[in-house]
Amino acid sequence: MKFNQFFIGDKSIGEKSPCLIIAEVGLAHEGSLGIAHSFIDAVAQSGADAIKFQTHIAENESSLNEPFRVNIFPQDKNRYDYWVRTAFKEKEWLELKKHAEEKNLLFLSTPFSIEAANLLMRIGVKAWKVGSGETNNIMLLEKLSTFKLPILLSSGMSFIHELDYCIEFLKAKMIPTLLMQCISRYPCPPKDYGLNLIKEFKKRYAIPIGFSDHSGELSTPLAAVSLGAKAIEMHVTWSKEYFGPDSTSSLTFDEFRTCIKGIRSIEESLFNPVKKDAVAKNLSEMRYLFTKGLIAAKNIKKGSYITSENIESRKPCQGISAFKYNSVIGKKALVDILRGEPIKENLIK
Repeated sequence: MKFNQFFIGDKSIGEKSPCLIIAEVGLAHEGSLGIAHSFIDAVAQSGADAIKFQTHIAENESSLNEPFRVNIFPQDKNRYDYWVRTAFKEKEWLELKKHAEEKNLLFLSTPFSIEAANLLMRIGVKAWKVGSGETNNIMLLEKLSTFKLPILLSSGMSFIHELDYCIEFLKAKMIPTLLMQCISRYPCPPKDYGLNLIKEFKKRYAIPIGFSDHSGELSTPLAAVSLGAKAIEMHVTWSKEYFGPDSTSSLTFDEFRTCIKGIRSIEESLFNPVKKDAVAKNLSEMRYLFTKGLIAAKNIKKGSYITSENIESRKPCQGISAFKYNSVIGKKALVDILRGEPIKENLIK
């Protein structure tokens, strides 16, 4: 099996494939099914490849004393209540998946328990996204491996030895894996992006490496793609003032569309390497107009020597290129050369 090139549904993943662009909704829908569906429409219009939610089943995931990461939910006493309030029923998840696929989007949702994974498997997901806090959850990873679906594995909170174990485990199980570099800070400051890890992980694991972005900046995903990321996950929001813990770490849909356009432009460049000499050859007309050639700065009599005082460079390049200036100095004029006349090879020796 090739671990560096595989498919998730009809989306090709790997070095020879376009970057998989994932819009992360998470729980930004705040438990509203209507808002969740509106995210699908907006993501589809943006040009993304996939949309990702989170599937939480409170009683199988959380304890009643689980603290908030960001305590901005006055209606919820604890995170358990938050998971309950924002959860969807299985039928509703199926409707969301169907809507996404009708819009030609790959539907993804991160399971935070084995029961959530079973629910998502029943509705027919094509891959798993393992969240940063679940990467060391070997019970969940072993369960997901039994489904034989590709896995997008977040590196956010993991030690290297944990990632080593997980990647080795998934390879042994023949599970196609995309490792997503990310730092679990919201928003993540530039000094913590870890962009260097994209190339390091690629060399270490020989699998496709992606980047899960929490910066809320346009430049970060573009930099990641330039460094070889084969998947980009970005949080999206209607406004950075929108209610929720991830809004400041998200891109607005206008920013998201701009970022996608930039990613595709960068990819077009990366997929079409140029040879410098071939470029210069193809720009021969531009070279004639914009580069300089040597001309007589004054009348040069036959038999006179070419010196720095009797020649100069001017556009367009009608004679010998100014690049060859040093090779011309000291040569003898074979004929009279008038001031302003291009210095050509047949006029000197």
